[in-house]
Amino acid sequence: QVTLTESGGGSVQAGESLRLSCSISEYNYGPYCGAWFRQAPGKEVEGVAAIDSNGNTTYVDSVKGRFTISQDNAKSTLYLEMNSLNPEDTAMYYCAVALGRLSASYGLLIGLNEHHYRGQGTHVTVSS
Repeated sequence: QVTLTESGGGSVQAGESLRLSCSISEYNYGPYCGAWFRQAPGKEVEGVAAIDSNGNTTYVDSVKGRFTISQDNAKSTLYLEMNSLNPEDTAMYYCAVALGRLSASYGLLIGLNEHHYRGQGTHVTVSS
């Protein structure tokens, strides 16, 4: 059974950095599109970043230039490097995987629940 497990969340001050990791276990279904989503208190889920099977990436405008999505060579771990964090980045962050050769843009466009596998989330709090 495929399992996604996020780690790396925590509490930081504005301007600091965090690196989130998403371990993907028991995955043997070929190419996929990996993505990070977040949900701030009282708000809807938002797509943050995605990476497709060709390594193309896409980001929501609010994190462009500050966040970087990547994966390891084995494609068993997704990362989200987050720099220059601000209080608006406070949220529960989820990683997700959609099977197939979806483009990164489409992977971010479809909702979290449309992905085949999702993690339980890791919380990020940014204080001013």
